[in-house]
Amino acid sequence: MYVAEAKRDLFTEGEQFLKGRHIVTVFRNAENFYTVLRVRVTETDGNYEEKEAVVTGYFPAVHEQEMYMFHGQFKDHPRFGRQFIARTAQKEMPQTKQGVITYLSGDLFKGIGKKTAEMIVETLGEQAISKIIADRTCLKEVPRLPAEKADTLYDTLMKHQGLEQIMIALNDFGFGPQLSMKIYQMYFQESLNIIQENPYKLVEDIDGIGFIRADEIGAKIGISGAHPDRLKAAILFTLEQQCLQDGHCYVEADILLTHIKELLDKSANGTAEFDVIASRLIELEEEGKVSGEDKRVYMPSLYFSEKGLVTNVQRVLEQESNSFPESEFLLALGELEDRTGISYAPSQKHAIQTALSSPLMILTGGPGTGKTTVIKGIVELYGELNGLSLDPKRYDKEEPFPIKLCAPTGRAAKRMMESTGLPAVTIHRLLGFNGQEEPEEEGKDIAGRLLIVDEMSMVDIWLAHQLFKAVPDDMQIVLVGDEDQLPSVGPGQVLKDMLASQVIPSVRLTDIYRQEEGSSIISLAHSIKDGRVPDTLMQPQKDRSFLRCRTEQIPEVIEKVVKNAAGKGYEPRDIQVLAPMYKGPAGIDKLNEVLQNVLNPNVDGRRKELPFGSVKYRIGDKVLQLVNQPEQNVFNGDIGEIISIFFAKENTEKEDMVIVSYEGNEVTYTRNDLNQITHAFCCSIHKSQGSEFPIVILPVVKSYYRMLRRNLLYTAITRSKQFLILCGEEEAFNIGIARNDDLIRKTALAERLTEEEPSSVLHASGKLTEETWMNVDPMIGMDHVTPYDFLQNEA
Repeated sequence: MYVAEAKRDLFTEGEQFLKGRHIVTVFRNAENFYTVLRVRVTETDGNYEEKEAVVTGYFPAVHEQEMYMFHGQFKDHPRFGRQFIARTAQKEMPQTKQGVITYLSGDLFKGIGKKTAEMIVETLGEQAISKIIADRTCLKEVPRLPAEKADTLYDTLMKHQGLEQIMIALNDFGFGPQLSMKIYQMYFQESLNIIQENPYKLVEDIDGIGFIRADEIGAKIGISGAHPDRLKAAILFTLEQQCLQDGHCYVEADILLTHIKELLDKSANGTAEFDVIASRLIELEEEGKVSGEDKRVYMPSLYFSEKGLVTNVQRVLEQESNSFPESEFLLALGELEDRTGISYAPSQKHAIQTALSSPLMILTGGPGTGKTTVIKGIVELYGELNGLSLDPKRYDKEEPFPIKLCAPTGRAAKRMMESTGLPAVTIHRLLGFNGQEEPEEEGKDIAGRLLIVDEMSMVDIWLAHQLFKAVPDDMQIVLVGDEDQLPSVGPGQVLKDMLASQVIPSVRLTDIYRQEEGSSIISLAHSIKDGRVPDTLMQPQKDRSFLRCRTEQIPEVIEKVVKNAAGKGYEPRDIQVLAPMYKGPAGIDKLNEVLQNVLNPNVDGRRKELPFGSVKYRIGDKVLQLVNQPEQNVFNGDIGEIISIFFAKENTEKEDMVIVSYEGNEVTYTRNDLNQITHAFCCSIHKSQGSEFPIVILPVVKSYYRMLRRNLLYTAITRSKQFLILCGEEEAFNIGIARNDDLIRKTALAERLTEEEPSSVLHASGKLTEETWMNVDPMIGMDHVTPYDFLQNEA
């Protein structure tokens, strides 16, 4: 049997066992089944002499006073001492005929009396329990056993024993407890059948399981070469990797085929020819699992998002907007200038007037060009010209506030709120999302008359589609962003494509106003945007400097800079180190370790701290939220400070807890939630988008080579409000400025916005066909290309 073979092949080296009777459940997470038990030890092969032991692991069910066999290892916890970390847990089943009869006639099995139990064991033998779990139809062999009782017996066994056996079997397939639980929660009792019939289905259904992992199981059970299930899994895996990792909305079919062939060629489980792979790709489209258009292959969620966004943009553009006489506009603008003391430049006046007179408008421009000033002007004049109060307190649920301000991140929304004095939220919160939606899920409709979206360059194709779909016909929209910043983390480049289409009224602000205040940071940013390295790069300026150092010197140099800033009275929240990569001697992980000891040291062990993985969280630490949690009013990219730590023995919940304050909003994290945060003394440039900091420290070294690009450096530098400290190698900086077009994203949004269908569609159905691409040589134009040219990574 394969399971037995897998157990021998994948058995954990150095594994131990512990047998014991359950005493008490200390903690149990109902969602992922993570459990902490105390058991009375009856037998173990580990070096353990105590009568009781703490056992931790992911267990489907644990019953009081039952005997269990655990497999795993003893490990020393820094605070809780020696524990048994269990890989599997299995309740000891009765081994004798009388024991099985007693078990089946017990209180657990309603309606099964002693006589019925005796008949079951007489018919099926001492292995009755395992036989029933393996094949419920064996109960039909038991004389005079009603179908209803047979169903009840099977369901009860599966609830209390079958799940344990499934978990153990999944572990024997090489899946850890957490992945095993994910698999079970997807397929339930069919888990093992599905894996043994088509392990490649896991690639499609289970987050965290890739093609290589499924292919290992496929090899074990005899699925190899050009098996249809194997090829389809390879196609879906490769397509998803290409789109989600590199930000493409689609992949050309010939390039996709090449990547799939490379994946299969690397496997010891066999490969397949291009025409066979192509046939499986067409089948996947017929099944609705990929979408095709000419030679473009899409994930369906991205295909329908791209087309849906175009439909809704066109719908908005077709609406009539308010039109005010120019004299009325100029009068209101003059009164606003007198009231606020602001004198708007001609380009800013044009931007405000365009926004007020267009159903949809894009406002773009680099740092210091006055985008925030224009947003304030739009809001003020919209209220004035439409006779609307800008006091949110004067509105209620029946009549919601007519102006909606939003941004992709919490920090960007907060900046909008501070600059306008009006409520602003994240796009996810505006749509009623919790951050865990599947691509096909929809948000709620937006109620209001004017929508302003800031930091639009961060919005991916799926979120843009959801946003525009929720906009009512009579709502005006203003999109604000800097197209030269990094594109969204998710697929697409929505702002850039919208501007390129030239079908949406747009105003580009070019005059730099903050430069008049003597900001050399703004001047540097605009030089970078234009692809120029200023002659003054290495010369100290009043608000920026460049410190020469090598990669291995980066931690020491940054440590000195930060100590100097702290000595001048700057708080940790004022100082932000940004880097493009997590690993390496100058990576984010290493720099966070160094900076924690500088900005929040644990002198003599007096500061409370909680170990979690390879890090230690301390009171006073600066941390970054990694996922959206609207119910807690905290969002991906928010930066907070740990204000309290409570150990399990100190609270009634018996759990370790970390309390983080996000500028007054206190959020509680249990140990199981700590993967939602990370240290933020240093963070990635991608995570810094939408934020500004008084001091930015930016290391730039050649070891970052694969990440160095113009828009990355531009984005990092424009995060600085007062001081910018560059450190590293001038050559690395020059390399980054020169690289501007090697990661162009594949999207059809601009094309779709300018015409009804992309010009490259060659057939009426819009589907993939053999005639259009299957016979294309997939190596055309790739004479000098190697697999390494495709290995791109995000920070």
